[in-house]
Parts: sequence; structure tokens; C-alpha cells
Amino acid sequence: MFRTTVVATDRWGMKALPPISDEQFELWQTLIEARTGMTVGPTRRSFLETNLAIRMREIGLSDYEAYYEQLMAGPVAEREWAILVDRLAVQETSFFRHPSSFALVRSYLAERLLNKERQIKSLHLWSVGCSTGEEPYSLAMQLDAQLQEIRRSDVYFGVTATDISLPTLARARVGRYGERRLHNVPVAWKERYFQAVPEHPRELQVTDAVKKKVAFVQLNIMELDRAPLSDMDVIFCQNVLIYFRRFRKRDILANLAARLAPGGLLVLGVGEAADWTHPALSRVDYPDTLAFRRKN
Repeated sequence: MFRTTVVATDRWGMKALPPISDEQFELWQTLIEARTGMTVGPTRRSFLETNLAIRMREIGLSDYEAYYEQLMAGPVAEREWAILVDRLAVQETSFFRHPSSFALVRSYLAERLLNKERQIKSLHLWSVGCSTGEEPYSLAMQLDAQLQEIRRSDVYFGVTATDISLPTLARARVGRYGERRLHNVPVAWKERYFQAVPEHPRELQVTDAVKKKVAFVQLNIMELDRAPLSDMDVIFCQNVLIYFRRFRKRDILANLAARLAPGGLLVLGVGEAADWTHPALSRVDYPDTLAFRRKN
């Protein structure tokens, strides 16, 4: 059956594009996987087709091949690729999206912070694939509250937040969110860590004090070898690995494991790498989580 990709309704004067051919789809699949490592399987074909068509219409193109060529060379290729990657990256998230994983991090850090034999003075956390910032800000808020509870004002901590998309990182740095994404944030924390946005009454903004604890950095997860990150106490990597082939997952996880400090914690999405093991890590037994701890 012949399909069409509708960019907008006819009443707005926009034309429907022809469907992407099998050959063109394979070409785009190869390009996206080669540059980002992400796979676009047959089930996501319509997702790719729709997002390509929308962007092409925005810049006045009606041919998939012409757009492909524009991304391969020329003065706007790099900027255009950044925009497209931002469209293709799944960014639907929320604060404390997987409560069990955050509970595990809290339990793990409590163990380290209350260890009288080894007085912790600094903690370094990493949010991999941070999207629009909800995850790293959640980690920062939780740890700040935890330190206040045990009255440890002598501990420095920071959260490194990485993502491939520059536009997404720009939004994360602003730190402004609608109420829907804050449904898991306790009321007391909303009052402590967020402030009103007068011009947008339905939104709240992360306070500067929390922002100072989070550093947003562009990083392609396929290029972890170049990342100057090491001795991390917690690496939080959820809803990222689902887009990669099995062999790429293994490479990514091995790179992350190598960047953990002795005793460090790697938290993954449940079901993303259930059968993965690493000689330097041991599986953490905690309800409704998938996590590993680096051996001392």
C-alpha cells in the first residue's frame, strides 16, 4: 500500500512528502548508527520518516537524498546534524523517573558517608545520556538533602551530565520544567530546590544553588575513550542502552566500568543489560534495579 508522510495539514499549504524508500531507509539507518551508535529498527521507521520530513519541510527540502547530501558536506552540515540528532533523541523524562534506582543510590551513598573508618570528603556522580536535565538535577537534589540530613557540610560533590545533543543540553542548563515532570518531587523539595517563573506560572526553575552542582557536557557515548572522566563514585545510565546493538552495549559498559572508582556504583535501566557481567564488578542485590559495584 502506498503511504505518504504528512508534515502538516493541507489547510496550512504544506505538501505531503512521498514515503521513504527501503534503500533510503537503509542509508539513513547506516548513517545514524555510524555517527551515534543508535539503531533505528523497522519498528521506528515511521518515527524516523516523520522527523526527517518535518525538518526537511522547515528548511525547504522535499527530497530525502538532497537532505542526506546536505548532512554529509558543506558549511551547514555540522549544525544541521546537531539539530537532527536532537529531534531523533528520545527526551521524554521526568524527575526521579525510576524511584528504586534513586533509592539504591541514596542507600549506597549513606553507607559511604556514615563510614567512620574512611571519612569521605568528595563525591563525583555522572549522569550518562542526561537529556533535558531531570536526571542529574534529581541526583544533585537527593544528595544535597542527604548531606543536610546527616549534617555533613564538609563534603563536596558534583554531577557531570553528558548528552550527544547540544540543543538538549542548552535546555537542561536553563533548568525550567512544567509541573507534569515534577510529579515525583516531594513538596518540600519543590520549595527548597525550585523557584517560580513569573512569566510562566505553570513552570518552575531549578535554583542556582542546584545548578552549580551540575556540569553539562556534550559527549557522544560512542566516544567514551576520549572522555576525561575517571574515579566516579556513581554512574547513572538509564534508558540509553536500549538503542544500541548488543556488541556496542558491551563496549559502552566496559568503558563505564573502567571509569568507576574502587567501590563505585553503576546503575543501569532494568532489563537493558540483564545478562551482562564484568570481572571487576559484582551485581548489587536491590529490589527492582539493575546495578553493579566495582570491587575494591
